[in-house]
Amino acid sequence: MEEKVIFYIILIVVITLLIIMAKKIKVAYPILLVLAGLAISFIPHVPMITIDPKLIFIIFLPPLLYESAWNISWKQLWKWRRIIISFAFLVVFFTAFAVGITAWYFIPGFTLALGFLLGGIVSPPDAVSAGAILKNVKIPKSSSSILEGESLLNDASSLIVVFFAVAAVMTGKFVWYEALGSFVWMVIGGIGIGLLIGKIFMEVHKKLETDANIDTIFTLVAPYIMYLLAEEVHASGVLSVVSGGLFLSYNQHKFLSSSSRLRAISVGTV
Repeated sequence: MEEKVIFYIILIVVITLLIIMAKKIKVAYPILLVLAGLAISFIPHVPMITIDPKLIFIIFLPPLLYESAWNISWKQLWKWRRIIISFAFLVVFFTAFAVGITAWYFIPGFTLALGFLLGGIVSPPDAVSAGAILKNVKIPKSSSSILEGESLLNDASSLIVVFFAVAAVMTGKFVWYEALGSFVWMVIGGIGIGLLIGKIFMEVHKKLETDANIDTIFTLVAPYIMYLLAEEVHASGVLSVVSGGLFLSYNQHKFLSSSSRLRAISVGTV
């Protein structure tokens, strides 16, 4: 147990140093972290780290999506909304379909459902990585906004593909009208729950007249409530966090003081 604790501490120190190095050499830190992770995997006798995949979604995904949604330009997102939505949904669905057909055709023993599952996993780029890489690349503002907006929403579409693919793998059947109804509910329900929770949090901020410390706690708790509540009713937790984050970001000047916004940014919640 002590060996693992020491290893985790060393790992945190290494990650911190890599992020500092990435800023010094002006390279996106996710690239260095991936390369370092590959290098560590070749070191013999490294302790095995096992994490429940569900915990990854619950612990890390909500705050990362919330922070990305809070910091993205609402004006640019609305301006390029049609392209962003087409990229985030249509392109992801097409990519997942292409990967699924290709895997089913060329890999022996690979079913079509497994192919779509693989396609749903590999089709979306990561929102955090995209934002980090774009900071170090000089591209037009419009292209940057489109890529950031698309990477923010495509997790929802890819998770929907994965959800239906897993269901098809487990049951061995796919009922298209049931899938269509579930898809509509996941999108509309996720967005609706995110906006509802965002509205409730905004009113709570106003009614209680909270200080900077309490505001920071609220911004830490909000994405988890949005995500868990949406997932509980089988809606999209990703869309719930994104829509709620965008709503609160757009209205932040109505319920957050300047000190609260600065405190939340310094803590890393927004």
